[in-house]
Amino acid sequence: MEGKVLVAYGSTNGSTAEIADYIAEVLAKEGLDADVRPAPDVADLASYGAVVLGGGLYGGRWQRDARRFARRHRKALAERPVWLFSSGPLDPSASERDIPPAPGVRRVMNRLGPRGHATFGGRLEGDVKGRIARMIVNSGKGGDFRDFEQIGAWATMVARDLVVAEG
Repeated sequence: MEGKVLVAYGSTNGSTAEIADYIAEVLAKEGLDADVRPAPDVADLASYGAVVLGGGLYGGRWQRDARRFARRHRKALAERPVWLFSSGPLDPSASERDIPPAPGVRRVMNRLGPRGHATFGGRLEGDVKGRIARMIVNSGKGGDFRDFEQIGAWATMVARDLVVAEG
């Protein structure tokens, strides 16, 4: 594969950013050059041979920066391999079964034709942004439900898919 792999993300409270960082670490361990960037900071995809785009789920909607990135770069994304991920369920469900993409993510998938999508558990704890998020945390329903073993296995699959496509 020519160029780096971009791992772009939309994250409000940092959980999705941490997942993106971990995905890039796994890609690097698999021998790929990965660059992690917040979605709004990416102006051009010319130097990237593949893209992993992630967004947090808030009220069943993909985080705004991820949606905007997909719309802004749709032509460039159509020209390279793309994978999508979502983070959000605040329970262990994402580790127990395959969670289908939220409707907005499904629309992005229909437009971009990614090679894959995964939904990972989210994290909502501490001092969070947003009234609803604070209500969730204050009610005791927050927590960290990310499964880094699951995330790592998915990122390894992405890396191996890219290496096979290259060879």
